[in-house]
Amino acid sequence: MASAAPPAPLRVRFCPSPTGNPHVGLVRTALFNWAYARHTGGSLVFRIEDTDAARDSEESYEQLLDSFRWLGIDWDEGPEAGGPHAPYRQSQRMDIYADVARRLQDAGHAYRCYCTAAELEERREQARAAGRPSGYDGHCRELTAEQVAAYEAEGRTSIVRFRMPDETITFTDLVRGELAFAPENVTDYGIVRANGAPLYTLVNPVDDALMEITHVLRGEDLLSSTPRQIALYRALIDLGVAKRVPDFGHLPYVMGEGNKKLSKRDPQASLNLYRERGFLPEGLINYLSLLGWSLSADRDVFTREELVAAFDITDVVPNPARFDLKKAEAINADHIRMLDVKDFAERCTPWLRAPHAPWPAEAFDADAFAAVAPLAQTRLTVLSDITANVDFLFLDEPVSDEKSWDKAMKPGQPGAADLLRTARAKLAAAEWAAEPLKEAVLAAGEEHGLKLGKAQAPVRVAVTGRTVGLPLFESLEVLGRERTLARVDAALARLAAEQG
Repeated sequence: MASAAPPAPLRVRFCPSPTGNPHVGLVRTALFNWAYARHTGGSLVFRIEDTDAARDSEESYEQLLDSFRWLGIDWDEGPEAGGPHAPYRQSQRMDIYADVARRLQDAGHAYRCYCTAAELEERREQARAAGRPSGYDGHCRELTAEQVAAYEAEGRTSIVRFRMPDETITFTDLVRGELAFAPENVTDYGIVRANGAPLYTLVNPVDDALMEITHVLRGEDLLSSTPRQIALYRALIDLGVAKRVPDFGHLPYVMGEGNKKLSKRDPQASLNLYRERGFLPEGLINYLSLLGWSLSADRDVFTREELVAAFDITDVVPNPARFDLKKAEAINADHIRMLDVKDFAERCTPWLRAPHAPWPAEAFDADAFAAVAPLAQTRLTVLSDITANVDFLFLDEPVSDEKSWDKAMKPGQPGAADLLRTARAKLAAAEWAAEPLKEAVLAAGEEHGLKLGKAQAPVRVAVTGRTVGLPLFESLEVLGRERTLARVDAALARLAAEQG
């Protein structure tokens, strides 16, 4: 007995439209396809759905590619990578769609529909009033040649509709299990517009068939179109265009504020927002993978390699996933701490240079930053936080934060000024290293009946401008004796002026 043929290598695809800033829900879909391909040793096809000339743009196309390169989601076939099924932009495949649409009509799988929008709406209203399903009623399914001629003599335009089979369509969803759709709920649908432009309902299944996609992993919002596409795949198999109907897995919704589906208009949906704030791609990938999947019940932080090793589409849960910004930030902070300190320092560079940095380019001191980088790494949530943590090193004067000043200095009361004068004298006499500097401020505090925490607050604000920041004494060591004492003197002068 001949052995069974080996299963076809897994092939998944991701096919976004170039219509602006990528949405994190879109990225989650791409991520799950990528992780599944890498886990199984299969292939990821990156295809661009750019058939809507009014909404698509070349700038958005370039932004899509740049975004996925930044995330580290690579593809085996598609733009820049090439492949045996090129071109991978739908706008360059129009002849293919026109040929398939013609063949579907010739084989009786599709037909021309001459119904006007008004006629369709009138019949839908009648169906709703009678309590019947309000989908397309098949009015043009069996037109005679004379009826077609009459419609065309009227000057009517026509779309092409796919002829749905009169049977229940069932399939096993990789996420949701067995599903069934009765024929009265899945009626004939348009695949080509009146102007000859192909619709999504045609182009995606045709591309999937020709590119031999084995698994379609996509959002839950597309679930209702799946029985239509399954019927179309079967017709494409009949035509010799497709080899098989792919397996489907519909990923759960990503919910935003107010338990509503996260939309493109929600600020937290923008991938660019996370790049601009300084999320690490590793941190964002980690968090997005948790929107419907988990590595284990007690572990939220893991590497890209661990994700790939563990990911299986059948482990994705069907329940909606809520986007939690605070959790995303916490996971990103953990990934920042996982970096080698040299790598961390290099990744901070964009925020230490113009236009992000509030100091001139020549003021930046790479050696000084290298000295405090290990201290900063333990405190950042996102990389953009680095600027406020180290600006005291590169500005001529510390930032002016009135809340911090009022909290630490308590203007009108002599305590802060007295403490600062004592601390300044002891700092001036101390060896300039973190531990001796700490002992100097501790001793100053003891003279005024203050513990270290209270004693160091005025010194911190005088030198850095803020009540919170990097460890104070290590910061003073890097800032240097001259600049530290000059800032304490400036604070004392301001206090004197405020106290009149």
